Amino acid sequence: MTRPAYPIEVAFPDISMHERSGTGIPYLHTFDSGVPGAHVMINALTHGNEVCGAIVVDALLRAELRPRRGRLTLAFANVAAYRRFDAAKPDAARFVDEDFNRVWTRAVLDDTSRSSSELERAREIRPVIDSVDLLLDLHSMHEKSAPLIVAGPLDKGIELSLKLGAPATVICDEGHREGRRMRDYEAFGDPGSQKNALLIECGQHWEASAVAVARDVTARFLKLSGVVDAEDLPQPWFAPLPDEMRVVRVTEAVVADSVDFKFAGTYTGLEVIEKAGTVIGWSNGEPVRTPYDHCVLVMPSLRQLRPGVTVVRLGRIAQRTAASH
Repeated sequence: MTRPAYPIEVAFPDISMHERSGTGIPYLHTFDSGVPGAHVMINALTHGNEVCGAIVVDALLRAELRPRRGRLTLAFANVAAYRRFDAAKPDAARFVDEDFNRVWTRAVLDDTSRSSSELERAREIRPVIDSVDLLLDLHSMHEKSAPLIVAGPLDKGIELSLKLGAPATVICDEGHREGRRMRDYEAFGDPGSQKNALLIECGQHWEASAVAVARDVTARFLKLSGVVDAEDLPQPWFAPLPDEMRVVRVTEAVVADSVDFKFAGTYTGLEVIEKAGTVIGWSNGEPVRTPYDHCVLVMPSLRQLRPGVTVVRLGRIAQRTAASH
């Protein structure tokens, strides 16, 4: 049974004023300080119905934030999907043709036999992504879960997450069977490269608290990168840090083989299932069980259910540490 849509608590900004940019790429703005430093990118709208990042990037552009060191790119990714948003069908604006966050391999991007709205946009912004040193990709979730950092599978992602200090939960995983995310693209996913990326799931798509999380992590990321100073940023954006951070390492993903999948409970995310062997759902009538004690459910949702979609990831708590203050 499909769950009802969550209430829309925030206004979707009109971003049309940001279409023209000095890069020549619509809705992607790069500012160069002329001083040596990292190229830092804040990205919004990887999915068209995930509005919290758009609110933040819109605010930074309107405030005319400029880097003191290095380069700063502020971008709206899947604008075509964003334009399709309909409050009556809010989940339908996730993408136009395919998931923008599953196309980030060179083989896919170079394959001229393939075409979609998302692929064309990815190819358009790819030259900029190739030059980025530090990427913050702002997302939100189908269900109302506590916010989390998706750090990827590498130690460098965990280290950057712990330096950032929030949100409190860091998820380490290999990504999705359907395709590679932007945060794992090329050098971001290379343990030998200093380039790094984080994906932040700020909360449920349309809840006001997700915007507060997006503001906080963006301010912290920009400060940590050194591209701007703390006083350049809106001080109310900074929220108190959690007392503790925990690292959850995903061991496996539960992928739907068909639309015949249902959960055993009303899971929304980060539930800890105490006992191994607990039934958490059924796939084609067969039980899906937790593989170990204290199993963490990461982003369970059936709102985009179709064959090949990850419906939940299963993880162990690998580390607890005091947050950086």
